[in-house]
Amino acid sequence: QAQLVESGGGLVQPGGSLRLSCAASGRIFSINTMGWHRQAPGKQRELVASITSGGSTNYADSVKGRLTISRDNAKNTVYLQMNSLKPEDTAVYYCNADLRSLPGRPVYDYWGQGTQVTVSS
Repeated sequence: QAQLVESGGGLVQPGGSLRLSCAASGRIFSINTMGWHRQAPGKQRELVASITSGGSTNYADSVKGRLTISRDNAKNTVYLQMNSLKPEDTAVYYCNADLRSLPGRPVYDYWGQGTQVTVSS
């Protein structure tokens, strides 16, 4: 069984920066797309950014130019560098990974437990 563990959340002032990390561990054969989602109070979870195993990226319009997703395939880790943060970025951030645990097994979508990001003065 695989698991994802996020780290790096916290409280930051508007205009500040944070870097989130998400490491996948356990039984992993291969990882396809990895991504970050967020959910603010009273709102639906939304995609923030995703990255394929080949490095192609996709971003929500609201974060383009401010947030950058990257990954280290050797470490099974995905990162989210967040700059110029705004109060509206406040949310619980979740990482996910589409991964195959063993050769020939289906690809399943795994999720981390979430990490809180609060942008406030």
